[in-house]
Amino acid sequence: MVKRKLGALEKVEADLPNLQHKIRRDPKSYVEDFRAQHYQYESHREIFMAAPSSSTDTGIISLRELIDFIAHVADCYPEITKEFPQQLIDMLSQHHLVLESELREKIVGSLVLLRKKDIIDSATLLQTLFPVLISTPSKTLRALLFQKILMDLRTANSKTANHKLNKTMQTVLFNLVTSDRTSSKGLWAIKITRELWKRQIWADAKAVEVMKEASLSSNEKVTVGGVRFFLGGDKEREEMEDESSDEETIDLGRVKHQVGINKKTRKKSRAVEKAKQTVKKKERKKNQPHPLNFSALHLLHDPQGFAESLFYKHLHNTKSGLNLEQKLLVLQLVSRLVGLHQLHIMQLYSYFQKYLTPRQPSVTSFLASLAQATHDLVPPDVLEPLVQKIANEFVSEASAAEVCSAGLNAIREICVRQPLAMNETLLQDLVMYRKSKDKGVVMAARGLLSLYRDVAADMLKRRDRGKDASMGLRSGERKEKRFGEQDAGGIEGLELLGNWKEEERRKKRIEKGLPSDAEDDEENEEDNWAAWNVEDDEDSDDSGGWINVESDAEIDMSDSDDEKTDRPSKKAKQSEEKEKGEADAEAAKEEARKKALHLATTQILTPADLAKLAELRTEASVDALLGSKHRQGQNSNSARHKDDPLTAAEIEGLAALSAGKLTREEKIAHAKEGKTDRNDHKSVTAKRKERKEAEGKSTTNKEKARRKNFMMTLGKAKSKGKRSLVETRNVLKAHQDRARRGGKRGNLGN
Repeated sequence: MVKRKLGALEKVEADLPNLQHKIRRDPKSYVEDFRAQHYQYESHREIFMAAPSSSTDTGIISLRELIDFIAHVADCYPEITKEFPQQLIDMLSQHHLVLESELREKIVGSLVLLRKKDIIDSATLLQTLFPVLISTPSKTLRALLFQKILMDLRTANSKTANHKLNKTMQTVLFNLVTSDRTSSKGLWAIKITRELWKRQIWADAKAVEVMKEASLSSNEKVTVGGVRFFLGGDKEREEMEDESSDEETIDLGRVKHQVGINKKTRKKSRAVEKAKQTVKKKERKKNQPHPLNFSALHLLHDPQGFAESLFYKHLHNTKSGLNLEQKLLVLQLVSRLVGLHQLHIMQLYSYFQKYLTPRQPSVTSFLASLAQATHDLVPPDVLEPLVQKIANEFVSEASAAEVCSAGLNAIREICVRQPLAMNETLLQDLVMYRKSKDKGVVMAARGLLSLYRDVAADMLKRRDRGKDASMGLRSGERKEKRFGEQDAGGIEGLELLGNWKEEERRKKRIEKGLPSDAEDDEENEEDNWAAWNVEDDEDSDDSGGWINVESDAEIDMSDSDDEKTDRPSKKAKQSEEKEKGEADAEAAKEEARKKALHLATTQILTPADLAKLAELRTEASVDALLGSKHRQGQNSNSARHKDDPLTAAEIEGLAALSAGKLTREEKIAHAKEGKTDRNDHKSVTAKRKERKEAEGKSTTNKEKARRKNFMMTLGKAKSKGKRSLVETRNVLKAHQDRARRGGKRGNLGN
C-alpha cells in the first residue's frame, strides 16, 4: 500500500510541471484540473498547520511541490488563489522556526514570485520578510532573506525612485536601531542601508540618520558598523560606480571580427546588436550631467551635536566598552567631523595629550586624527602645547629616524590647517632638521619649511625664506594671516582667465598688423576701432611734437669731487629701488584685482570660458607644485581637498615604504608612479601588433613559422637537405613567380 501511494504521489509530482505549462497556454480549459490540485494543497496545508513539527516527509514534499505549482499559475486564477498569498505569509511568520529548510526556502521563493507577478506589493513582502530576518536563528535563511530584501528594493527603484517604499523601509530601520540600543539587531539595518547607499539607491539624509543612530548605539558591533559607514561608505560608492562603468566597456571591433570569421547565426547577430546598444548607452552616459552625490558627512542634520555625542559617549566616558582599535575609529570620525564642518570641541584636544608619545600603539593614527581635527578657527593657544609636546617627544637627535619624520609630518599637517599654532623659536629649531642624514627627516623638514615660506615667511630667518618668499615679503604680497581671517569671496583663478583673454586679443591684433600694446576691453572694443584714425593722428602728432625734459635745476652736471660727496649713498639707492619695486608690485597686484573684478561684473562666463578657467587653474597648481617662477600663490601643502581623510601612512612618510611593509610588486609600482608610460615609445610595428592582439586578430604565417617548435620543423629541414638541384631550382623559380604575382593568390588588380 505504501509503495502504491508513493508511486501515485510521484506520478502527481511528475504531472505538475506538465499541467503548469498547459495552464499557462490555456487557463480556461484546465480550470477543473487546477481546482483539484488546489484542493490537495488546502488539505495538505490544514494537516501541516494542525501539527507543523510532526509532519511527515511525504506530506512536506507534496506541500512544497503544490506551493510551487500554485505560485507559478496564481495569476491565471486570481479568484481561486486570492487567499494563497496570506496563507504563505502566515505559514512563514508563525512557523519559520520549525519549518523544514527546503519548504521554508520554497515559501520565500513563492512570495518573491508573487511579488514579480504583482499579486502582492513590495511593502507587504518586506513587512513579511524583515521580521523573520531579525528573529530567525538560521544562518542560511538569514542570508536568503537578506538577498531577497535587497533584490526587491533594487527592483522597486530600478526605473524611478519609489519614495513611498523607501521612506517606509527607512522608518522601519530607524525604529529598529533606536528601539533597543543594546541589541545587535541593528546590524541588519546597517547592512541594508550600507548596501543600498553603495548602489546609490538610498542617497538622502534619512539613510544617514539611520547610520547616525547606529553610531550612537550601546552595542559595540552596531557602533563600529555605523562609524565604518561614515569613514568608508562614500569610497565604496565611488568604487562601485567605477566598476559598473568598466563592466559596460566592450570592444565592438573584436565582436564584429569574431562574427565575421565564424559561422553566421542569429545568436551572433543578436550579440552584435547588444554590443552596439551597449556602446550607444555608454556614449549617452558620457553626455549626461554627473549626478550630485553628497557625502554622508555633508548630509548630517546636526554635525556639532553628533560629534559631541560620539566624543562624550565613546571616548570621554571611562565606562565605554570599546577597545583601542574601535576607539580609534570613533576618534577618526569625530576628527573628520570637526575638521570638515569647523566644529569646536575644546576637550577633544586635551584628550590627545596622553596619547602623543612614541611608545603609544597606533600613535600615527592619533597624530593623523589630531591633524584632521585642526582648522583655522581653532584657537592657537589650544594647539600650541600639543605641537610643543610632539616636538619634544618625537623630534630630537636621539629619536629614531622614523619617529622624527612622523613627528615633523604631523606638525606640518597641523600647521597647514592652523599656521598660528607654531612659534618662531620652535620653527627655527625644526627647520634645521633639513640637514639630517635620513631622507625621510629631510623631506619632512623641507615640507615644513616650504609651508611657512608660503604662509608666514617672516617667521623664518632671511637665509631660509627663499627668493619667492623674500620678494613676496618685500612687495607686501605675502602677509601673515590673523586668527579667524578669511579670504574675500570670488571666483578662484579669474585673473588667470582675464590675462589669457588679454593675451589672445594681443595676438589677434598682431596678426592683423595692429599695435599689440593697445588697451581695449571687450565692452569698448568697437569704439576703439571706430576711433582708430583719430588715435593714429594723435600718435603721429605726438611723435613729431615737443618732448618734455627736466628743468635745468634738476640736471646735475657737476663732476667736482666736492659735489660727489653729496650724491646719495649706495644703501639709499637700494632703498629707493626697493620702495619703487614694492610700489610697482602693489600696483600690478591692484591692477590684476581690478581686471578680475571687471571681468566678473561685466561679462557672463560661457561654458567654454569655464572649461578654460579649469584648465588654467590646473596649470597654475602644477606650476606651484613644480616650483615654477610663475607661482600664483598656490599652497602645495594644502592641495588636499578638505573632504579627503588624512591617513596614518601619510604621517609615517617614507617609513611606510620600508622593506618590511611593502612587497616587491608594490615597490616596483611605487617606483613607476611618476614615470611616463613606455607604450608611448614603442615602434609602429609593436603598436600594430598589440592592437591586433587586443582585437583578437591572428598573426601572419611568417610570424607563426618563426614561433613554431623546432621539432615540428625538423622534418621539413631534412627534406630540404635531400632535394636535388633540379628540385631546388623549381622551388626557387616558383617562389620568384609567387613574389612577382603578389603572393599565393596574386594581385587581383593586375
